Amino acid sequence: MKRLGISIYMEKVDVATNIAYIEKAAKHGFKRIFTCLMSAQGTKEEMLANLQAITDAAHKYDMEVFVDVGPTILEKYGINIGGSLISLFTGRKNDLQFFVDAGVDGIRIDQGSTGMEEAFLTHNTDKLKIEINMSMDTHFLDLIMDFLPNKDYLYGCHNFYPRGYSGLDWEHFDKTTKHFDKYGLRKAAFITSQVAEFGPWPANDGLPTLEMHRRLPIDVQAKHMIAYGLIDDIMISNCFPSEEELKVLGELDLDTVALDVVQVEGAPAYAENIMYQMMHIFRGDATNKGYAVRSMTRFLHKKTDIPAFNTVDIKRGDIIVDNNEYGQYKGEMQIALKDMKNDGRTNVIGRIREEEIFILDYIKPWQKFTLRPAKSE
Repeated sequence: MKRLGISIYMEKVDVATNIAYIEKAAKHGFKRIFTCLMSAQGTKEEMLANLQAITDAAHKYDMEVFVDVGPTILEKYGINIGGSLISLFTGRKNDLQFFVDAGVDGIRIDQGSTGMEEAFLTHNTDKLKIEINMSMDTHFLDLIMDFLPNKDYLYGCHNFYPRGYSGLDWEHFDKTTKHFDKYGLRKAAFITSQVAEFGPWPANDGLPTLEMHRRLPIDVQAKHMIAYGLIDDIMISNCFPSEEELKVLGELDLDTVALDVVQVEGAPAYAENIMYQMMHIFRGDATNKGYAVRSMTRFLHKKTDIPAFNTVDIKRGDIIVDNNEYGQYKGEMQIALKDMKNDGRTNVIGRIREEEIFILDYIKPWQKFTLRPAKSE
């Protein structure tokens, strides 16, 4: 099951403010929390108390809490999740006790160790999930797999990148994500609020995993992840998103791409019925170099009267329907992937929201998608 998540930075605001944020996110269906100890302040006891408050609040709403750790912060607080081979074979109860006491559900290890240790950690007796960095293009995951981890307790999670132009490019993101997907592991990535004011570090140019997402509306970022299909947990990285951002994400079907449509002024009544009243399926006989995403609407609209309307030349992102003059193709709805000439047999009835047009490149043959009216700005 795919999930939405938020991020909490305990050193930035007080516990009450973070708990209020958790409650707000839970109202919109969010089910996972990322929190970072890398920039933690205060004593070990204070950090433990803050974590306990966060996990207690999260678990009231069936939200899982993962805590991000690295060698420096573990050394600072005297927390040892490495240890000797003897501790590996004895279940690591003592090594993980801090996290058990804190009530967290998983530990994200930002920098790996030997591979053997990570594999053995997934067999810990406290059932803590072990999450590793998914943004590095290395063979570290393969090394872990050589030592037969419990894959149900091994997750992958991408980094986020607070400096502008430092985020992952698409090719790298796709390669490393597919590496983890090959082993059937659960995978997470970050999207960024456009109104949030802070993350864990001083730099704050947004906190996306993908550089291409940095300035996009948050729902468009999420839709891209949904269309891609390989990310299980889509998490907001910075604090605090607006209520509207939480709401628009909470309304998304995380298993189906939903594209927003700007309808052509004066479009006939049948246009809304064809576009909005059904789930569409991208015909499976498409090619990567195709001209359009073809839906199978024509089989439902054989008897619908579709006279010629707005038969202008077609632009990438246009929503088109073949009219009465196109014979057996009458009623077929398509979304244009390329510019095309129009010979008068095709009606242009709408257009995908401009910020979302690039998502069309990620919809695959046989993938399901829906269309919905775009909200006015």
